[in-house]
Parts: sequence; C-alpha cells; structure tokens
Amino acid sequence: MTKPLLRALAGETLPTPPIWMMRQAGRYLPEYRATRAKAGDFLSLCYTPELAAEVTLQPINRYRFDGAILFADILLVPQALGADLWFVTGEGPRLSTITGPEGLKALKGKDDIHDHLAPVYETLRIVAPELPADTTFIGFAGAPWTVATYMIAGRGTPDQGPAHALRQSDPATFGALIDLITEATIEYLSMQVQAGAEVVKIFDSWAGSLKGAAFTAYALEPTKRIISELKRRHPGLPVIAFPREAGEAYVGFAKATGADCLAIDNSVAADWAAQALQTDSCIQGNLDPKHMVTGGQPLIDETRRVVQALRGGPHIFNLGHGITPDADPDNVQLMIDTVRGG
Repeated sequence: MTKPLLRALAGETLPTPPIWMMRQAGRYLPEYRATRAKAGDFLSLCYTPELAAEVTLQPINRYRFDGAILFADILLVPQALGADLWFVTGEGPRLSTITGPEGLKALKGKDDIHDHLAPVYETLRIVAPELPADTTFIGFAGAPWTVATYMIAGRGTPDQGPAHALRQSDPATFGALIDLITEATIEYLSMQVQAGAEVVKIFDSWAGSLKGAAFTAYALEPTKRIISELKRRHPGLPVIAFPREAGEAYVGFAKATGADCLAIDNSVAADWAAQALQTDSCIQGNLDPKHMVTGGQPLIDETRRVVQALRGGPHIFNLGHGITPDADPDNVQLMIDTVRGG
C-alpha cells in the first residue's frame, strides 16, 4: 500500500501526515468559478459528469493533495428520493418538506435512486483513472440526521428546530425517514465504491445539536448501520466519520461505529484529541478554516501545532470544517508547504 492517505487510514503513523481539505473543490478557486459559470447553475454542475470531474480534479492539479473528494452535494440523495430541490443564489438550498406521514409516503424507495444519481457515478468513473498514482479518491454522503434536517425544514436552520420538533411530536414518521435515508445512503455509497471511490466519508454536519440518547439513536446508530453494511459488501473499505461539534460525544464514536477515522471540528483541541480519540482510530483535522482567509504567521503556527499534537498516531491533516469562499488560494499552498516541510 503506497498511497499515504490509505496508509494513515490503515492505522499507520506517518512522518508527514497526508492532507486534503473539505470543500477543496469550491468557490475560493478561480478555476472552479469559471467551470461553475460554464455549467450555468450549481445542480447542473453536479449532474454534468465532465464538469463535475473537472472541478474534482482542479485542487489536485493545483495543490497535489493526497486525497481527491468527489464533487457532489449531500442533498442529491433527497432529490433522488423524490424531494424537490433547488438553490437560491446567495442563500443556499431549498427543498420540499416532510412534515408528516403523507410526505414520507410520497418518497421513492432506496432502490429507485440510481437512475437519478447515475451522473454522479459517471463522474467517479471519469475521475478515478485521471488521478495521480499516490492520490486517494474519496466518496461521500451526508449522514441521515443531517440530511433529514434539510428534508424536514426545507432549508438549513440555525438550531435544526423543525427536525427536533418532528422527532418529538411524531417519532414514527421521523424514525421511518431516518431509516429510509440510512438505506438509501448505503446504496449510494456502495455504488460510489463500485464506480471508483477508495474511501467514503459520512458528513454529519449537524450532529452537535443532538444530545444524550438522541445522539446515540440518530447520529451514532445510523452511522454504525451504514458502516457495517458497507464493510460487509466491500471488505477492507476505509470509512471516515464526521459527527461535527459532537464534543465529548466524539469519545468512543469511531470504535462504536466501526469508523477507521474520526474527523474532528476545530471546536475541540488537537492535543485533547490525541489523548482521548487517537487511541481508537486515525484522526482527521482540525485547523480552523479562518486561517485560510487570514494567512500569515498565525496560519503557520497553528498548522504546526496541529501536526505536532497529533504526531504520535495516525493523522490526516485537514480543516475543522470546509474552506470558505473568501479564502485565499495562496494560504492553502502555505498550509500544505508547512505540513510537508515543517
């Protein structure tokens, strides 16, 4: 096994951690903006395999990250299940809402998503042979709880209030929705692996708003179910889990779910993660994305601090969340140079 990212995922402690960056194919890059303009709108970009492949490869061509992540969106799965999806410029995604059993009944089954998602699989097939020999191809999906919050509210919300309200007022409908998303996510990620993904990542962006038993039931258990079935179908497949802002609930999450790597956000300290989390799995993270905007010596110092804190175990260097559109591409190169050169 020669790919650095796969070696880290297998539990190897490397002298220089492999590196990739959440949202590395995105609006901070001028080449992305040019391709996005060519596509016309965001969803057309996601569903045009040649263009989606182009933007997947752009950060690899520019920076030679150790990992390339598929360009897609977590909300393609609800659209494939039958939800209406559109994007409002400057505001983000909008979906038709699931507020009760009737809305749930109108959705498709888990086996009916693949025709809609075929362009995504084609993007994977285009990209896989184009990657450098030492670059790992990462597929991904949103975790069931996070996807459900958008399907229930019809948009992103500050506190995921609509999803919490449905969870408490109609647990049967809410549970059935989580189950459907879980099963669809298994099918979607399995097809990504068949099309060329070597690793998959499960993004639970809103996991931090679940507490106690609800976190276990709706963040941990669905992730465990997805990982277990994916590893049954694809023995040896590495999986990265990202229950963002889980805080103390990060502890034991990798072991409980079967994840090979735990991605952590920048609200927890890297030195704490080394003590509390890295004993169970590879750790991915966790530089604050603000440094990609501000740069300078603080970027260098913080990058070195994260690398130093996690040097004693398997580590994939990444941000604690996605890079923002106002980031400076030169700061990304500075981060990479700092990780690789000290």
